[in-house]
Amino acid sequence: MQALWAELAEDFHTAAIYWQLLVVVAGLATAWAINKMIRRKVMSRAPESWHLGIGGAERILFPLTSLVFTWMGSLLLRNAGMHTSLISLVSTLLVAMAIIRLAVYALRYVFAPSTWLKTTENAIVSTVWVLVALYLIGLLPEMVRLLDELRFSFGKHELSLWLILQATFMVVVTIVIALSASRFLENKLMRAEQVDMNLRVVLSKLLRILLTLIAVLTALSAIGFDITLLSVFGGALGVGLGFGLQKIASNYVSGFIILLDESVHLNDVVTIDTHYGVVDQIRSRYLVLRKLDGTEVVIPNESLISQPVINHSFTDRKARVNLPLQVSYEGDLEQAMALMRQAAVDHPRVMKDPSPDVQLTGFGENGIDLQVTFWIPDPEEGSAGLKSELYLAIWRTFQRHGVSIPYPQRDIRIISAPPPVAAGK
Repeated sequence: MQALWAELAEDFHTAAIYWQLLVVVAGLATAWAINKMIRRKVMSRAPESWHLGIGGAERILFPLTSLVFTWMGSLLLRNAGMHTSLISLVSTLLVAMAIIRLAVYALRYVFAPSTWLKTTENAIVSTVWVLVALYLIGLLPEMVRLLDELRFSFGKHELSLWLILQATFMVVVTIVIALSASRFLENKLMRAEQVDMNLRVVLSKLLRILLTLIAVLTALSAIGFDITLLSVFGGALGVGLGFGLQKIASNYVSGFIILLDESVHLNDVVTIDTHYGVVDQIRSRYLVLRKLDGTEVVIPNESLISQPVINHSFTDRKARVNLPLQVSYEGDLEQAMALMRQAAVDHPRVMKDPSPDVQLTGFGENGIDLQVTFWIPDPEEGSAGLKSELYLAIWRTFQRHGVSIPYPQRDIRIISAPPPVAAGK
């Protein structure tokens, strides 16, 4: 790096610096034009499912194409006997930009947007530019040597701080690559409609675990890390599962059991304890139940195994709704039953097969007890609003046809009255 800076200082007094600036500007301009063309033509014509991948390629395309064009220009200048110190410096910055953009894209592809993700992206950007600065001023090799000299013993093995940093970096990179691959395969798998939904979820989770495990072991082996050291961690993990992590392990095992026995599916309408709603997500440790009021309930998977679960759509998604009502004894009973049935038939959410029915359920103190029974195909939409609309429709049709709805009445009968009290006594 000292020779590079000395060469750059020497070029400032010659015409070589202007040729290098021309090569750098031309390379950046050409890369920008190519990027703009791809954004305008490819993104507008590509399917929506490709936008994420094309967007990631576009992020690293600019620094990579700039790097290619500047390298080509540097070859021409070298053949002409000119120095290329400025181009070498710009190439280093372009490589750093490509690494940053690729890392940020990979993280955004794997993980959902969140605060910690933004913090991680900022940390990656800062770390890369600090390493580039240390490399440019020539301190990076010295720092690597110092980190390698900081050694300590771990059991019978001797480790250095540099080896640990290498292992951490390799593990993180391979895990991100494995998660990206599993995300890509998971998207393909979830679109395979011929495979049961629960089986798709199970396969995607097993695939992610398997690829992550392979990535960790591959990264540690690549840097010469003794994998037998992990036996200590495995023993500690086993003890932890046996004592303090029983509930967590139980929830994970219960999650796979639920997915494999197909007792609960995504979008099923279920009642768990006092919670009624639609299954929105099935995770490894918990289930997310979206209630009809818009709130979401996180239920541990173990609860679905250890307590009864009412699945309203286990074999059939339709649900029965009962609408009780009273009519007066003085009215036409058969006409009232026909009007109630017709009000249910006319509602768009009520199924025509099986058709609505009206039953006489009893003779009450104030009127005759009737009940409209009908089926709806979408119980996840709730029935409170539907009942209100049907009650209002029945009330209106009763008003038009003179059918009365009774209200509680009490007759007071005085059997005998006490004799009147004379005045003055």
